[in-house]
Amino acid sequence: MPKFFLTTAIDYANGDPHLGHALEKIGADAIARYRRLRGDDVHFLIGMDEHGQKVAQTAADRGLAPQALVDQVAAVFESTWRRLGVSFDRFIRTTEPGHKAGVRALIERMFERNRDDFYEKSYEGWYCVGCELFKRENEIVDGRCVLHPTRELQWAQETNWFFRLTRYQDFLRRHFAAQPDFLEPATRRNEILALLESGLEDISITRSRLSWAIPFPVPTAAGETQGTWVWFDALPNYLTATGYPDSGWDRLWPADLHVVGKDITRLHAVIWPAMLESAGLPLPGRVWAHGFVQVGGERFSKSAGVRVELPEAIERHGPDAFRWFLLREVGFESDGNFSWERFDERYTSDLADGLGNLASRSLQMLVKYREGAVKDAAGDAADTPLDRAGAEAAAAYAEAMDAFDLKRGAEAAWGLVSEANQYIVQTAPWALAKAGREEDLDRALGALARCLCRLAVLTSPFMPGKAEELWSALGQPGSAAGAAWQTVVAPALGGTTVRKPENLFPRPALPTSG
Repeated sequence: MPKFFLTTAIDYANGDPHLGHALEKIGADAIARYRRLRGDDVHFLIGMDEHGQKVAQTAADRGLAPQALVDQVAAVFESTWRRLGVSFDRFIRTTEPGHKAGVRALIERMFERNRDDFYEKSYEGWYCVGCELFKRENEIVDGRCVLHPTRELQWAQETNWFFRLTRYQDFLRRHFAAQPDFLEPATRRNEILALLESGLEDISITRSRLSWAIPFPVPTAAGETQGTWVWFDALPNYLTATGYPDSGWDRLWPADLHVVGKDITRLHAVIWPAMLESAGLPLPGRVWAHGFVQVGGERFSKSAGVRVELPEAIERHGPDAFRWFLLREVGFESDGNFSWERFDERYTSDLADGLGNLASRSLQMLVKYREGAVKDAAGDAADTPLDRAGAEAAAAYAEAMDAFDLKRGAEAAWGLVSEANQYIVQTAPWALAKAGREEDLDRALGALARCLCRLAVLTSPFMPGKAEELWSALGQPGSAAGAAWQTVVAPALGGTTVRKPENLFPRPALPTSG
């Protein structure tokens, strides 16, 4: 069983989870669930980034100790992801003793192997607390960070430890050339290639006046122990979560896939690989940088007042419908828009009138005409137009999901929903029953049952709760999420008994405003 170690960016512990966080966790969860369907031994890591100046400031504003703040925030995040069915195996927090020890061990290893990668330097520049980064001139517009335009940049001047990132420019160029799929999608890869072409700069990796941080393990020449820059603390979480440096850590490492937002691509595709190369450790297999969720055409920003309350969005049609909307409508590559109107429209067309109606009609006819019994499909009985459409949909779905194209994977599954509803119209099982054409009726009803079986499995990465309801209604053992991929390729339902479930996607009395 091949190993598949999947991670998301750890969330910064200075506020509540929002749509952008949700898109990343749901998208990565869909990938994790799909890889499990394909037989991989998946280890799915998420967590919290709990150090840094921004956390310390937020805690002070709320009259809390930083640890008390991050404890509260982490509990909210973890409960939100459980509510949304995110099937993580590990929830790491950077305030854990094991993580702190792992970060120290990694930095010490880098010093031992490549002491010249580090030097002290007095530095001054514009610092964005929102990004926890010094900003380049091309990242500043009208004196503000382009990603946090409501925050004032701070002019910082101090003597810090620096990491010689410039030393790894040629290494990174070679790595990108040798591993063309290391960073995807192509737009993000091209951005980083352009950055490498323009030239890297060494980076400041400690802060003199930062107390809420992991102490940097090497003091300055003046004997000062400084705080580790938050990203030099956060990026290693993917490694420390394996138990590094304790024995057995290499059972999981290297990670097979890092899923991150496009705004932190440079950190994951440039700085993190350079850190690992400095330490002499393997690099992750791939980095996938997704786009943003926009509201009314603007990027989500709680500081700028562009927001949708996540609990309200989840409750509107339930967590599965919310998951479906984000992945089907917004997608996992480019920026996409969230609106209450589109959410309601997609729920009605795809779920209530689409899959929900298909399941209700098909299973109701099986119960009515065959008391729920699905007849064995002998000979060519399984070779119906709907079965052929199902096989084609499964192949298109797998191709898309293997490429992390979740939107196209969802479209492939929903193409099968449309085919099935059309098949009902074409075969008219009620007319077959009335005419006494028993063999043709069994053939049509069997094809519909097999189609629903396929759909229960194909939708399980997107809507795990509703997929299990459908799976149970089909009288299948175990779970849709635990089904073998062969169930999609050639579902066998002969001899099972189905039942009509409660309405999977009822039409609600929609609120008048969002």
